[in-house]
Amino acid sequence: MMKKQLLILCSCIGFLFTGCQQISKTPALSMTQPENVEQFKITGKIGVRTPQQNGSAFYGWTQIGDQFAIDLTGALGVGQTSIRGKPGDVSLTSSKTGTIEATTPEELLFKATGWQAPITHLVAWINAKTATAQAEQQTDAQGRLSTVHEGGWTANLSYNNQEKQPSKLVLVDDAQQNRVTLTIQTRE
Repeated sequence: MMKKQLLILCSCIGFLFTGCQQISKTPALSMTQPENVEQFKITGKIGVRTPQQNGSAFYGWTQIGDQFAIDLTGALGVGQTSIRGKPGDVSLTSSKTGTIEATTPEELLFKATGWQAPITHLVAWINAKTATAQAEQQTDAQGRLSTVHEGGWTANLSYNNQEKQPSKLVLVDDAQQNRVTLTIQTRE
């Protein structure tokens, strides 16, 4: 039972990356999208540590505007989970849980795990930005966002060399009970 809950938690935290977005496995790119639309494709590993459990998964995440597709896989390809979303409609599907649906990423995370986290902030943090004007932030010597505190969580961003986008995010809730580590191995 704990492994099932851990897989769901990693899946939802993987889904943390998203915001509210779409259902196709890899959404088609449009050449006419406005410049301010968040768009990326990343892969890497996510780790989750709570007082009750620890776990990790590999992920592939495609984000185009307010649509996303995330695929998570456990060790040796075991425990595949898909998370899809668009505004007002997000879902998590795995062979162990079936399909769980919600209207927001935060609601889905809570339904699946009982966790509350500022999931919609992750898109900004992955792109080295703050999600709100009220965010507390610090920058490194190169002027890149290094720490941001928003929505009851602190995100510490690490960079490879002179890269402008982070290669690692470590998220810790204000109570310092829950920790999420997201490594970004590839970015398109």
